[in-house]
Amino acid sequence: MIERLFTSIANRVAHMAGLPPTFAACVLIVIAWGASGPVFGFSDTWQLVINTGTTIITFLMVFLIQNTQNRDGAAIQAKLDELIRVSRAHNHFIGIEHLTESEVEEIRDKCERAAKRHDRKIAEMAAKKAVAGKTGSRKKAAA
Repeated sequence: MIERLFTSIANRVAHMAGLPPTFAACVLIVIAWGASGPVFGFSDTWQLVINTGTTIITFLMVFLIQNTQNRDGAAIQAKLDELIRVSRAHNHFIGIEHLTESEVEEIRDKCERAAKRHDRKIAEMAAKKAVAGKTGSRKKAAA
């Protein structure tokens, strides 16, 4: 129950925080705060208001946005895992997000090397077809 409520609030706040009107409202608050400086004599209390407000908002937003990103990342991983599972891809890629950074980098390097080998094979086959095509053209021209 609490988890669903938190997720709902986190999603709404993260969504609203990214909207242009929210940004505009924040800019207006800062402008109003700056304009009120002369009224309050640029006092320590005046400065403390903006510092405290922005610190509290930033502190809370870090956790809300991190929660949203964690869930989004987990959902994407689940979708990718399902695509891997039902395709001809290698099932040993499922769950690699739980490996260390160096282990993931090692797998990534192997994949890149395999892709380069595959690209070279395709280029070689294309070159052979091109040569065979030219040879076939010469035979037809000679006949």
